[in-house]
Amino acid sequence: MNNCDKYKINDQSCPKGMVPILKQRNGTDSIHLDTIEYPGQHFATIENILDGTIYRGAEAYISFHNLTLQNNQYSKSQIWLENGPRDQLNSIQVGLAVHPKLYGDSLTRLTIYWTADGYKKTGCYNTNCPGFVLVTRYHWLGMYFGRSSNDGGQESIYVQPKIFQDGFTGNWALKVHDELIGYWPKELFTHLNDGASLLRFGGNTFTSSSKISPPMGNGCFPDLPESSNFLFVKAKDSNYQTVEIEDEKTRRYVDAYQCYRLYYGGYAESTGVHFYYGGPGGNCGI
Repeated sequence: MNNCDKYKINDQSCPKGMVPILKQRNGTDSIHLDTIEYPGQHFATIENILDGTIYRGAEAYISFHNLTLQNNQYSKSQIWLENGPRDQLNSIQVGLAVHPKLYGDSLTRLTIYWTADGYKKTGCYNTNCPGFVLVTRYHWLGMYFGRSSNDGGQESIYVQPKIFQDGFTGNWALKVHDELIGYWPKELFTHLNDGASLLRFGGNTFTSSSKISPPMGNGCFPDLPESSNFLFVKAKDSNYQTVEIEDEKTRRYVDAYQCYRLYYGGYAESTGVHFYYGGPGGNCGI
């Protein structure tokens, strides 16, 4: 398993005392469309059963792949942490995204998103609005990579995001490969201040105006060892301890089986809790 640091292209750092701010295309602050209920969305994910359990964090190794998308499509592989009713939903999302309308290209980039009111008035990608506080001098947000898992190499390339609530401040912090990137202040949220009631891991796509959905993961169904995957899927429990995801508390969700699929592998010593997912997309419905 390779650390993604070896494959950074834009790995320049800012001068001491300054942080990087990614310039994004105009009009991208409201491009979220990340709810299951939104027409054109498709998902292949695992998530915890809503049974009242509270979580203080989530993490996983996410395999990195290159895809080609149209301007009004996107394809994501990410982690969601959420709490609250639909119209007041607090949501933090971290992972890899191919999002031409957001970035102006079809590169796979490290991407974050948040909302505090069910996507109505708050939230945005990366640092495109006040909210997420950067503490690193390095260009992690919006970063792309020089290699991917489908470039013919012997090893898969992984990104390891960790999102967790600090037990002292109540803020939600983000680490990537154990480097602290920044945090979402607790003042942004209401329901997430009490922890996350829902953790979700996996793929999410949005269709184009032609009604053709883009590929997910590496663009193939998860029936090969080199399929796109999540490894070492873990959570922080209500006591802030890192624990394995429990099979009996996990459900699988795939809404367009003809286009995307998911194979849940459970726990193995070499991979932790893991699953394979993805698909070619196509005419998947809305």
